[in-house]
Amino acid sequence: MHVLQIASFLIVLAAVFGSVNYFFLKLPQPIGILIVALLASVAAMVIDMLVPGLQIADTLRGMIGEIDFSDALLEGMLGLLLFAGALHVKIEDLRSEALPVLLMATMGVALSVAVVGVGFSWLTGMPLLVALVFGAIVSPTDPVAVLGVLREANLRRSLETKIAGESLFNDGVAYVVFLILVGLAFTGDAHGDHGEGGAAIGAILLFVQEAFGGAALGGLLGWLTFRVMRQIDDYSLEVLITLALAFGGYELAVWLHVSAPIMAVVAGLMIGDVGMKYGMSEETRNYVDAFWKLIDEILNAVLFLLIGVEVFAVAFDMDTLQAGGIAVGLALLARFVAVLIPILILRPFHGSGKGTVPIMTWGGLKGGISVALALSLPDSEWKPMILTATYVIVVFSIVIQGLTIAPLARRIGREPELL
Repeated sequence: MHVLQIASFLIVLAAVFGSVNYFFLKLPQPIGILIVALLASVAAMVIDMLVPGLQIADTLRGMIGEIDFSDALLEGMLGLLLFAGALHVKIEDLRSEALPVLLMATMGVALSVAVVGVGFSWLTGMPLLVALVFGAIVSPTDPVAVLGVLREANLRRSLETKIAGESLFNDGVAYVVFLILVGLAFTGDAHGDHGEGGAAIGAILLFVQEAFGGAALGGLLGWLTFRVMRQIDDYSLEVLITLALAFGGYELAVWLHVSAPIMAVVAGLMIGDVGMKYGMSEETRNYVDAFWKLIDEILNAVLFLLIGVEVFAVAFDMDTLQAGGIAVGLALLARFVAVLIPILILRPFHGSGKGTVPIMTWGGLKGGISVALALSLPDSEWKPMILTATYVIVVFSIVIQGLTIAPLARRIGREPELL
Protein backbone atom coordinates (compact mmCIF):
# COMPACT_ATOMS: atom_id res chain seq x y z
CA MET A 1 0.00 0.00 0.00
CA HIS A 2 1.17 3.53 -0.69
CA VAL A 3 0.97 6.36 1.85
CA LEU A 4 -2.50 7.60 0.85
CA GLN A 5 -3.96 4.08 1.06
CA ILE A 6 -2.42 3.55 4.50
CA ALA A 7 -3.76 6.91 5.73
CA SER A 8 -7.23 6.11 4.34
CA PHE A 9 -7.17 2.65 5.95
CA LEU A 10 -6.25 4.09 9.37
CA ILE A 11 -8.79 6.92 9.28
CA VAL A 12 -11.61 4.56 8.23
CA LEU A 13 -10.71 2.11 11.02
CA ALA A 14 -10.45 4.93 13.58
CA ALA A 15 -13.88 6.24 12.55
CA VAL A 16 -15.46 2.76 12.68
CA PHE A 17 -13.91 1.82 16.03
CA GLY A 18 -14.70 5.27 17.43
CA SER A 19 -18.35 4.80 16.43
CA VAL A 20 -18.46 1.37 18.07
CA ASN A 21 -17.10 2.92 21.26
CA TYR A 22 -19.56 5.82 21.07
CA PHE A 23 -22.62 3.58 20.73
CA PHE A 24 -21.63 0.64 22.93
CA LEU A 25 -18.65 1.09 25.25
CA LYS A 26 -19.08 4.83 25.91
CA LEU A 27 -15.52 5.12 27.23
CA PRO A 28 -13.20 8.11 26.75
CA GLN A 29 -12.64 8.10 22.99
CA PRO A 30 -8.89 7.26 22.84
CA ILE A 31 -9.20 4.43 25.38
CA GLY A 32 -12.34 3.12 23.71
CA ILE A 33 -10.67 3.03 20.27
CA LEU A 34 -7.68 1.18 21.74
CA ILE A 35 -9.90 -1.42 23.42
CA VAL A 36 -12.02 -1.98 20.28
CA ALA A 37 -8.85 -2.31 18.19
CA LEU A 38 -7.42 -4.84 20.65
CA LEU A 39 -10.66 -6.84 20.71
CA ALA A 40 -10.85 -6.85 16.90
CA SER A 41 -7.21 -7.97 16.65
CA VAL A 42 -7.65 -10.76 19.19
CA ALA A 43 -10.88 -11.86 17.48
CA ALA A 44 -9.01 -12.10 14.15
CA MET A 45 -6.34 -14.25 15.79
CA VAL A 46 -8.94 -16.56 17.37
CA ILE A 47 -10.81 -16.96 14.07
CA ASP A 48 -7.51 -17.70 12.36
CA MET A 49 -6.75 -20.46 14.91
CA LEU A 50 -10.23 -21.98 14.53
CA VAL A 51 -10.33 -21.71 10.73
CA PRO A 52 -6.69 -21.63 9.52
CA GLY A 53 -7.66 -21.67 5.87
CA LEU A 54 -9.06 -18.14 6.05
CA GLN A 55 -5.61 -16.73 6.94
CA ILE A 56 -7.22 -13.61 8.40
CA ALA A 57 -4.49 -12.97 10.96
CA ASP A 58 -1.72 -13.42 8.38
CA THR A 59 -3.43 -11.01 5.98
CA LEU A 60 -3.91 -8.40 8.69
CA ARG A 61 -0.38 -8.93 9.98
CA GLY A 62 0.93 -8.24 6.48
CA MET A 63 -1.14 -5.05 6.21
CA ILE A 64 -0.04 -3.83 9.64
CA GLY A 65 3.56 -4.71 8.77
CA GLU A 66 3.44 -2.20 5.92
CA ILE A 67 2.84 0.57 8.47
CA ASP A 68 6.12 1.57 10.07
CA PHE A 69 4.71 2.57 13.46
CA SER A 70 8.05 3.87 14.73
CA ASP A 71 8.65 6.16 11.74
CA ALA A 72 5.00 7.23 11.56
CA LEU A 73 5.08 8.43 15.15
CA LEU A 74 8.66 9.59 15.72
CA GLU A 75 9.11 11.21 12.29
CA GLY A 76 5.56 12.40 11.67
CA MET A 77 2.79 12.47 14.25
CA LEU A 78 4.82 13.22 17.37
CA GLY A 79 5.75 16.78 16.39
CA LEU A 80 2.13 17.71 15.69
CA LEU A 81 0.88 16.08 18.89
CA LEU A 82 3.49 17.76 21.09
CA PHE A 83 2.95 21.14 19.41
CA ALA A 84 -0.81 20.83 19.90
CA GLY A 85 -0.38 19.85 23.56
CA ALA A 86 2.05 22.68 24.32
CA LEU A 87 -0.18 25.20 22.57
CA HIS A 88 -2.65 25.07 25.48
CA VAL A 89 -0.12 25.38 28.32
CA LYS A 90 0.52 28.94 29.48
CA ILE A 91 4.13 29.98 30.10
CA GLU A 92 3.06 32.02 33.15
CA ASP A 93 1.55 28.93 34.79
CA LEU A 94 4.54 26.83 33.76
CA ARG A 95 6.96 29.38 35.21
CA SER A 96 5.38 29.01 38.66
CA GLU A 97 5.89 25.23 38.49
CA ALA A 98 9.24 25.36 36.69
CA LEU A 99 11.32 23.73 39.44
CA PRO A 100 9.18 20.58 39.92
CA VAL A 101 8.68 20.23 36.16
CA LEU A 102 12.43 20.58 35.54
CA LEU A 103 13.40 18.09 38.26
CA MET A 104 10.80 15.50 37.29
CA ALA A 105 11.65 15.78 33.57
CA THR A 106 15.38 15.33 34.24
CA MET A 107 16.19 13.76 37.62
CA GLY A 108 12.86 11.92 37.54
CA VAL A 109 13.62 10.38 34.15
CA ALA A 110 17.11 9.36 35.32
CA LEU A 111 15.71 7.75 38.49
CA SER A 112 13.05 5.93 36.50
CA VAL A 113 15.56 4.60 33.96
CA ALA A 114 17.79 3.37 36.81
CA VAL A 115 15.00 1.67 38.79
CA VAL A 116 13.54 -0.11 35.77
CA GLY A 117 16.94 -0.99 34.30
CA VAL A 118 18.52 -2.39 37.47
CA GLY A 119 15.35 -4.19 38.52
CA PHE A 120 14.64 -5.72 35.11
CA SER A 121 18.26 -6.83 34.71
CA TRP A 122 18.25 -8.48 38.14
CA LEU A 123 14.91 -10.23 37.62
CA THR A 124 15.36 -11.41 34.02
CA GLY A 125 19.13 -11.75 33.57
CA MET A 126 19.14 -9.16 30.79
CA PRO A 127 22.49 -7.31 30.42
CA LEU A 128 22.38 -4.11 32.47
CA LEU A 129 22.97 -1.71 29.56
CA VAL A 130 20.19 -3.34 27.52
CA ALA A 131 17.89 -3.23 30.56
CA LEU A 132 18.67 0.48 30.97
CA VAL A 133 17.61 0.98 27.34
CA PHE A 134 14.31 -0.66 28.29
CA GLY A 135 14.12 1.72 31.25
CA ALA A 136 14.50 4.69 28.89
CA ILE A 137 11.75 3.26 26.66
CA VAL A 138 9.15 3.02 29.43
CA SER A 139 10.12 6.10 31.47
CA PRO A 140 8.49 8.87 29.40
CA THR A 141 4.85 9.61 30.11
CA ASP A 142 2.78 10.19 27.03
CA PRO A 143 1.40 13.77 26.95
CA VAL A 144 -1.32 12.69 24.52
CA ALA A 145 -2.64 10.02 26.87
CA VAL A 146 -2.10 12.04 30.06
CA LEU A 147 -3.72 15.27 28.90
CA GLY A 148 -6.56 13.51 27.13
CA VAL A 149 -7.57 11.48 30.19
CA LEU A 150 -7.08 14.24 32.77
CA ARG A 151 -8.90 16.87 30.70
CA GLU A 152 -12.18 15.96 32.36
CA ALA A 153 -10.80 15.67 35.89
CA ASN A 154 -10.94 19.44 36.58
CA LEU A 155 -7.73 19.49 38.63
CA ARG A 156 -6.48 22.54 40.47
CA ARG A 157 -4.32 24.60 38.14
CA SER A 158 -0.94 24.05 39.84
CA LEU A 159 -1.27 20.25 39.68
CA GLU A 160 -2.58 20.33 36.10
CA THR A 161 0.40 22.47 35.08
CA LYS A 162 2.86 20.09 36.77
CA ILE A 163 1.38 17.10 34.97
CA ALA A 164 1.14 18.84 31.59
CA GLY A 165 4.59 20.43 31.74
CA GLU A 166 6.36 17.30 32.92
CA SER A 167 4.64 15.05 30.39
CA LEU A 168 5.51 17.42 27.53
CA PHE A 169 9.20 17.66 28.43
CA ASN A 170 10.08 14.25 29.87
CA ASP A 171 9.49 12.35 26.64
CA GLY A 172 11.98 14.60 24.84
CA VAL A 173 14.54 14.06 27.60
CA ALA A 174 13.88 10.31 27.71
CA TYR A 175 14.27 10.11 23.93
CA VAL A 176 17.73 11.68 24.18
CA VAL A 177 18.66 9.26 27.00
CA PHE A 178 17.36 6.41 24.84
CA LEU A 179 19.59 7.44 21.91
CA ILE A 180 22.63 7.58 24.18
CA LEU A 181 21.96 4.21 25.82
CA VAL A 182 21.21 2.50 22.49
CA GLY A 183 24.59 3.71 21.24
CA LEU A 184 26.30 2.29 24.32
CA ALA A 185 24.36 -0.96 24.51
CA PHE A 186 24.26 -2.02 20.86
CA THR A 187 27.40 -0.47 19.39
CA GLY A 188 29.50 -0.03 22.51
CA ASP A 189 29.86 3.63 21.58
CA ALA A 190 28.03 6.91 22.03
CA HIS A 191 28.49 9.79 19.65
CA GLY A 192 31.44 8.19 17.94
CA ASP A 193 33.87 8.15 20.87
CA HIS A 194 35.65 4.96 21.93
CA GLY A 195 36.51 3.78 25.39
CA GLU A 196 34.61 4.35 28.65
CA GLY A 197 35.83 7.92 29.15
CA GLY A 198 35.21 8.86 25.54
CA ALA A 199 31.76 7.26 25.61
CA ALA A 200 30.81 9.20 28.75
CA ILE A 201 31.99 12.50 27.25
CA GLY A 202 30.21 11.68 24.00
CA ALA A 203 27.00 10.92 25.90
CA ILE A 204 27.14 14.24 27.77
CA LEU A 205 27.84 16.19 24.58
CA LEU A 206 25.01 14.42 22.77
CA PHE A 207 22.59 15.22 25.60
CA VAL A 208 23.58 18.90 25.62
CA GLN A 209 23.36 19.12 21.82
CA GLU A 210 19.99 17.39 21.60
CA ALA A 211 18.20 18.89 24.62
CA PHE A 212 19.51 22.45 24.69
CA GLY A 213 19.77 22.64 20.91
CA GLY A 214 16.14 21.56 20.55
CA ALA A 215 14.99 24.13 23.12
CA ALA A 216 16.99 26.92 21.46
CA LEU A 217 15.69 26.04 17.99
CA GLY A 218 12.09 25.89 19.23
CA GLY A 219 12.43 29.27 20.92
CA LEU A 220 14.00 30.87 17.85
CA LEU A 221 11.47 29.47 15.37
CA GLY A 222 8.57 30.31 17.69
CA TRP A 223 9.78 33.90 18.08
CA LEU A 224 10.32 34.34 14.31
CA THR A 225 6.88 32.91 13.59
CA PHE A 226 5.33 35.24 16.16
CA ARG A 227 7.05 38.26 14.54
CA VAL A 228 5.66 37.28 11.13
CA MET A 229 2.14 36.65 12.47
CA ARG A 230 2.05 40.08 14.13
CA GLN A 231 2.10 41.61 10.64
CA ILE A 232 -0.77 39.43 9.34
CA ASP A 233 -4.50 39.47 10.01
CA ASP A 234 -5.74 36.49 8.01
CA TYR A 235 -6.84 33.51 10.10
CA SER A 236 -6.49 30.93 7.31
CA LEU A 237 -2.92 32.02 6.55
CA GLU A 238 -2.00 32.15 10.24
CA VAL A 239 -3.34 28.64 10.80
CA LEU A 240 -1.23 27.53 7.84
CA ILE A 241 1.84 29.25 9.33
CA THR A 242 1.44 27.38 12.65
CA LEU A 243 1.13 24.12 10.72
CA ALA A 244 4.30 24.98 8.78
CA LEU A 245 6.09 25.70 12.06
CA ALA A 246 5.11 22.33 13.54
CA PHE A 247 5.98 20.33 10.40
CA GLY A 248 8.97 22.28 9.14
CA GLY A 249 10.48 22.94 12.55
CA TYR A 250 10.36 19.26 13.46
CA GLU A 251 12.09 18.21 10.25
CA LEU A 252 14.67 20.99 10.62
CA ALA A 253 15.44 19.76 14.15
CA VAL A 254 15.93 16.21 12.85
CA TRP A 255 18.26 17.51 10.12
CA LEU A 256 20.26 19.59 12.64
CA HIS A 257 20.52 16.61 15.03
CA VAL A 258 18.81 18.37 17.92
CA SER A 259 15.80 17.13 19.87
CA ALA A 260 12.76 17.52 17.62
CA PRO A 261 10.27 16.73 20.45
CA ILE A 262 11.74 19.45 22.68
CA MET A 263 11.73 21.86 19.73
CA ALA A 264 8.02 21.16 19.14
CA VAL A 265 7.17 21.74 22.82
CA VAL A 266 9.07 25.03 23.12
CA ALA A 267 7.69 26.35 19.81
CA GLY A 268 4.18 25.36 20.87
CA LEU A 269 4.56 27.12 24.22
CA MET A 270 5.79 30.27 22.47
CA ILE A 271 2.91 30.39 19.97
CA GLY A 272 0.27 29.29 22.48
CA ASP A 273 1.15 32.01 24.97
CA VAL A 274 3.02 34.95 23.43
CA GLY A 275 1.80 34.38 19.87
CA MET A 276 -1.89 34.07 20.75
CA LYS A 277 -1.78 36.97 23.21
CA TYR A 278 0.14 39.52 21.13
CA GLY A 279 0.20 38.24 17.55
CA MET A 280 -3.38 37.18 16.75
CA SER A 281 -6.81 38.75 16.58
CA GLU A 282 -9.61 37.15 18.58
CA GLU A 283 -10.99 35.54 15.41
CA THR A 284 -7.59 34.06 14.55
CA ARG A 285 -7.12 32.77 18.13
CA ASN A 286 -10.43 30.95 17.92
CA TYR A 287 -9.59 29.37 14.56
CA VAL A 288 -6.05 28.38 15.59
CA ASP A 289 -7.31 26.90 18.85
CA ALA A 290 -10.11 24.93 17.14
CA PHE A 291 -7.81 23.72 14.34
CA TRP A 292 -5.16 22.33 16.69
CA LYS A 293 -7.75 20.74 18.99
CA LEU A 294 -9.16 18.94 15.94
CA ILE A 295 -5.67 17.86 14.79
CA ASP A 296 -4.95 16.63 18.31
CA GLU A 297 -8.15 14.58 18.51
CA ILE A 298 -7.80 13.03 15.03
CA LEU A 299 -4.15 12.06 15.50
CA ASN A 300 -4.96 10.87 19.01
CA ALA A 301 -7.59 8.52 17.62
CA VAL A 302 -5.24 7.18 14.91
CA LEU A 303 -2.40 6.75 17.42
CA PHE A 304 -4.46 4.70 19.86
CA LEU A 305 -5.79 2.64 16.96
CA LEU A 306 -2.21 1.90 15.91
CA ILE A 307 -1.29 0.87 19.45
CA GLY A 308 -4.22 -1.54 19.47
CA VAL A 309 -3.39 -3.22 16.14
CA GLU A 310 0.35 -3.41 16.89
CA VAL A 311 -0.52 -6.52 18.92
CA PHE A 312 0.23 -8.35 15.64
CA ALA A 313 3.88 -7.25 15.92
CA VAL A 314 4.30 -8.60 19.47
CA ALA A 315 5.56 -12.10 20.24
CA PHE A 316 3.55 -13.55 23.13
CA ASP A 317 4.79 -16.58 25.04
CA MET A 318 4.93 -17.51 28.71
CA ASP A 319 8.39 -16.02 29.30
CA THR A 320 7.69 -12.69 27.63
CA LEU A 321 4.27 -12.37 29.30
CA GLN A 322 5.85 -13.05 32.68
CA ALA A 323 8.46 -10.41 31.93
CA GLY A 324 5.64 -8.03 31.00
CA GLY A 325 3.92 -8.58 34.34
CA ILE A 326 7.19 -7.90 36.17
CA ALA A 327 7.75 -4.81 34.05
CA VAL A 328 4.35 -3.32 34.98
CA GLY A 329 5.25 -3.46 38.68
CA LEU A 330 8.71 -2.03 38.05
CA ALA A 331 7.33 0.79 35.89
CA LEU A 332 4.88 1.81 38.63
CA LEU A 333 7.62 1.68 41.28
CA ALA A 334 9.94 3.71 39.06
CA ARG A 335 7.23 6.30 38.42
CA PHE A 336 6.58 6.60 42.16
CA VAL A 337 10.29 7.19 42.84
CA ALA A 338 10.56 9.65 39.91
CA VAL A 339 7.74 11.76 41.38
CA LEU A 340 8.45 11.39 45.10
CA ILE A 341 12.18 12.24 45.18
CA PRO A 342 11.93 15.59 43.34
CA ILE A 343 8.92 16.59 45.46
CA LEU A 344 10.76 15.72 48.69
CA ILE A 345 13.80 17.71 47.54
CA LEU A 346 11.62 20.75 46.77
CA ARG A 347 9.36 20.49 49.81
CA PRO A 348 11.19 23.23 51.83
CA PHE A 349 10.98 25.64 48.88
CA HIS A 350 7.91 24.66 46.88
CA GLY A 351 4.67 23.19 48.24
CA SER A 352 3.10 20.42 46.23
CA GLY A 353 -0.38 20.14 47.67
CA LYS A 354 -2.52 17.20 48.65
CA GLY A 355 -2.67 14.23 46.31
CA THR A 356 0.22 15.26 44.07
CA VAL A 357 2.29 12.08 44.48
CA PRO A 358 -0.52 9.51 43.99
CA ILE A 359 -2.13 11.42 41.12
CA MET A 360 1.15 11.98 39.26
CA THR A 361 2.25 8.38 39.92
CA TRP A 362 -0.95 6.71 38.76
CA GLY A 363 -1.47 9.36 36.08
CA GLY A 364 1.93 8.82 34.49
CA LEU A 365 0.44 7.01 31.52
CA LYS A 366 2.68 5.41 28.92
CA GLY A 367 1.73 5.53 25.27
CA GLY A 368 2.73 5.45 21.65
CA ILE A 369 6.24 6.85 22.06
CA SER A 370 7.24 3.84 24.20
CA VAL A 371 5.96 1.37 21.60
CA ALA A 372 7.68 3.33 18.82
CA LEU A 373 11.01 3.35 20.65
CA ALA A 374 10.78 -0.40 21.31
CA LEU A 375 10.03 -1.10 17.65
CA SER A 376 12.98 1.06 16.57
CA LEU A 377 15.54 -1.04 18.49
CA PRO A 378 18.19 -2.90 16.50
CA ASP A 379 17.45 -6.62 16.16
CA SER A 380 18.85 -8.63 19.06
CA GLU A 381 17.95 -11.64 21.20
CA TRP A 382 16.39 -9.29 23.78
CA LYS A 383 14.21 -7.21 21.44
CA PRO A 384 11.14 -9.56 21.54
CA MET A 385 11.10 -9.49 25.36
CA ILE A 386 11.52 -5.70 25.44
CA LEU A 387 8.79 -5.18 22.84
CA THR A 388 6.33 -7.47 24.63
CA ALA A 389 7.05 -5.99 28.07
CA THR A 390 6.68 -2.46 26.65
CA TYR A 391 3.39 -3.35 25.00
CA VAL A 392 2.00 -4.89 28.20
CA ILE A 393 2.99 -1.77 30.19
CA VAL A 394 1.39 0.57 27.63
CA VAL A 395 -1.89 -1.37 27.42
CA PHE A 396 -2.10 -1.70 31.23
CA SER A 397 -1.28 1.97 31.62
CA ILE A 398 -3.85 3.27 29.14
CA VAL A 399 -6.68 0.89 29.95
CA ILE A 400 -6.37 0.27 33.71
CA GLN A 401 -4.71 3.48 34.88
CA GLY A 402 -6.45 5.57 32.22
CA LEU A 403 -9.94 4.45 33.29
CA THR A 404 -9.27 5.00 37.00
CA ILE A 405 -7.08 8.12 37.16
CA ALA A 406 -9.86 10.65 36.52
CA PRO A 407 -12.02 9.40 39.45
CA LEU A 408 -8.91 9.35 41.66
CA ALA A 409 -7.98 12.88 40.57
CA ARG A 410 -11.51 14.18 41.15
CA ARG A 411 -11.47 12.65 44.61
CA ILE A 412 -8.16 13.95 45.96
CA GLY A 413 -6.86 16.59 43.54
CA ARG A 414 -9.50 19.30 43.48
CA GLU A 415 -9.19 21.17 46.78
CA PRO A 416 -8.94 24.95 46.38
CA GLU A 417 -5.52 26.56 46.02
CA LEU A 418 -3.95 27.90 49.22
CA LEU A 419 -3.69 31.67 49.26
